[in-house]
Amino acid sequence: MNSRFEISKISAMEVLDSRGYPTVRATVHAKAGFRGSFSVPAGASKGKGEAMEMRDGGKRLSGRGVRQAIAAIGEVISPLLVGRDVRDQREIDDAMITADGTENKSRLGANSLLAVSIACAKAAACGTEEPLFRYMGGEGATLLPVPLLNVINGGAHAGNDLAVQEFMCLPAGFKTFGEALMASAQVYHKLAEILVSRHGKSAKNVGDEGGYAPPIKETAEALEVLHTAIIEAGYEGRIYLGMDCAANNFYDGEAYRIDGKRMSTEELSEFYLSLLDQYPLISIEDPFREEDLLGFSELTREVGSRVQLVGDDFFVTNPKKLAQGLEMSAGNAILIKPNQIGTLRETIDVARMAAANQYTTVMSHRSGETTDYAIADLSVALNCGQIKAGAPARGERVVKYNRLLEIEKELGALAKFKGLDAFRSG
Repeated sequence: MNSRFEISKISAMEVLDSRGYPTVRATVHAKAGFRGSFSVPAGASKGKGEAMEMRDGGKRLSGRGVRQAIAAIGEVISPLLVGRDVRDQREIDDAMITADGTENKSRLGANSLLAVSIACAKAAACGTEEPLFRYMGGEGATLLPVPLLNVINGGAHAGNDLAVQEFMCLPAGFKTFGEALMASAQVYHKLAEILVSRHGKSAKNVGDEGGYAPPIKETAEALEVLHTAIIEAGYEGRIYLGMDCAANNFYDGEAYRIDGKRMSTEELSEFYLSLLDQYPLISIEDPFREEDLLGFSELTREVGSRVQLVGDDFFVTNPKKLAQGLEMSAGNAILIKPNQIGTLRETIDVARMAAANQYTTVMSHRSGETTDYAIADLSVALNCGQIKAGAPARGERVVKYNRLLEIEKELGALAKFKGLDAFRSG
């Protein structure tokens, strides 16, 4: 081992995420003086199989403090890792997983493990004087992802009556990431103009991910106004539509409650088919509750050849869950969220497993984000092809997009952008 890469210290502190809740920031120091830090995001809409965050409970900060997670880093993780080579990512992550010893990271907390895991990778990249995307992905890391921008917020991410959680513009008809992003920003501002003209000034108030949260109740109305904004901005046929339904949140235990109606799985499937016939939808995420894998499989069989069907709440970036989905041919794409599984090594393994089985991969933020941009680098390192990072607004969202602009500039003529091909598996 090169002694300059030896971990000398791991520190941690409590910081705030984009919703004003506490989260963990870990910093890994190497003997040669370089270091790396990572702040862990948190989700509002969560799958039941996600690895467990460690929260303090009690009255302080409504029970959401992370002092116990910080103590776990100081008392267990740091003594375990000090002296190891910071470049040995798999060895580091496996050591933490073994020390935790639980299926869902409940002993040490997924937030504790992930903070240290990605901080190690960032420290190693710093020590090798390489950007994170190249340190992790090598010379072949040249693919810029298509951004999936959540420009209308509903569900658990906003205070309106929309059942569907996210309405996204997907700029897949461009030749470069930069062109795609700037066109989407133009649509975002055009959308604000239309919403204000229809619903008044409050319609441009934003939700957790920077998308507008207008007083709209029906799914089709949200799709129509977004499609209108795309047309008026001059990008019809170049910017498409996507939805994250997050159907867990509108299932009442017996049926799906959406747009003032109660629907069975079959009726909800027909509803989606009607939307596909009316609007340029090319991606639908979590169309059914996570336990409804059969419904997901049937919808995939029916329309999977012409639309991307993304699994999140069931797959939760977990190899065992993904294997179940693969066995049933449920969906054809997966959302990749590092904090759902708890370590960088496991995140990489799931992304590679999905790609090996012809699933498209979408690197994703969380609704409670930080200003860390590591997932931008990870999306390029893992050749994800797509990234969800919210609207082109709010610092914790824009920092990811701006980082991708930097990577594109650094790559120069080597930069690739697949556009619509990024939504096709295989």
